[in-house]
Amino acid sequence: MGKFKRKVFYLGGFDPRGVRFYHRLYREQAEKYARLSGEQVEVSARHPGPASSAVWTVANRTANVETDYEFLRWEDLVGKIWIRNPLLLAWRSIATYAAHARFMQFRRMRQLRRGPVITILYPPILAILIPLGLVLLTALLLWTLLPFWAAALGGMVVSALLSGRLLNKLIVPWLLRFMYYNHIVAARGPGAEMDARLDLFADRILAEMDGPYDEVIFASHSNGTNYAMTVLRRILEKRSDLPAHFTMLTLGQVVPVIALRKDAGWYHADLKALDDKHFRLVDFSSPPDGAAYYDVHPILLVSDRCAARVDLLSPRFHLFYEPENYHGGWSNKYEAHFDYLRVGDRLSPVDYLSLTAGRRTIDEAIAAFRTIP
Repeated sequence: MGKFKRKVFYLGGFDPRGVRFYHRLYREQAEKYARLSGEQVEVSARHPGPASSAVWTVANRTANVETDYEFLRWEDLVGKIWIRNPLLLAWRSIATYAAHARFMQFRRMRQLRRGPVITILYPPILAILIPLGLVLLTALLLWTLLPFWAAALGGMVVSALLSGRLLNKLIVPWLLRFMYYNHIVAARGPGAEMDARLDLFADRILAEMDGPYDEVIFASHSNGTNYAMTVLRRILEKRSDLPAHFTMLTLGQVVPVIALRKDAGWYHADLKALDDKHFRLVDFSSPPDGAAYYDVHPILLVSDRCAARVDLLSPRFHLFYEPENYHGGWSNKYEAHFDYLRVGDRLSPVDYLSLTAGRRTIDEAIAAFRTIP
């Protein structure tokens, strides 16, 4: 059995943790994959890549597979816009939701998937109700023992101490930052620095597309799926005949967050430019993931045609996790959004490690996945 060589480009989401976190996560999941599969898998240390990237090697010695993994970095740009001051975040969120009320096609979004609409709308509601509720409840309890002014002051103190923890547990600040970022990107475009970075990413993928690989995967996750479409347009502007072994893989895609904004003309043009192009797109988005859009065709959001070969699939996480480890429920929404990058309690043909460290191509993995009842 000859060596199978794979190249993976990974474009992550709106996350300031960056490559150190994701390299560690990949290593941990590779160890779990090796235990479950019985295969010997080794992940190298990371080192700087050629163009705002970091690279490492994944060696599956049992299956004779070697994967060159390239992490496309933009966490430095995320860090520049990551809002840490809660008062500033609240102020920016007011502008964000005012713009969403004006420009977001909520009715169409609800027709696509109801869950993401709830995910978009509940953060500002909870950001008001939880602190206010804690103030009122505590003040009413203290009022039985203290003067009204002291009870009110006590309620504000308790709210200040506890509301942040509760909001963080419900992922409210992260979602507010996510929505603010996508609001400014929809209205203004990626910005000069991110535009330059996207050009670099497109050129890197083009440079490796005809390399000594049996498979080339351009993977993206969460907010990275928005920019993946823009990168793909730039690739196709320079090369229309993509090789058959090239696949774009989107995980937990959130394309409608920008595509359904009426003022995001630049992004509509990016998607529309893809409608007559031939490429391979595979999307895995989980129906219970309230931050993702399961079974939503990104190109058909703006066009009535698509020449690409597209598969829109659920990863069916519930089949591969024990009930006690399955990330269900509101308190686990954030973790559920990262299960696309993890290995469950049982191996799936299409979990991320199987796709990037295993012997099967993506098409072979999907064929095996479809046989699972």
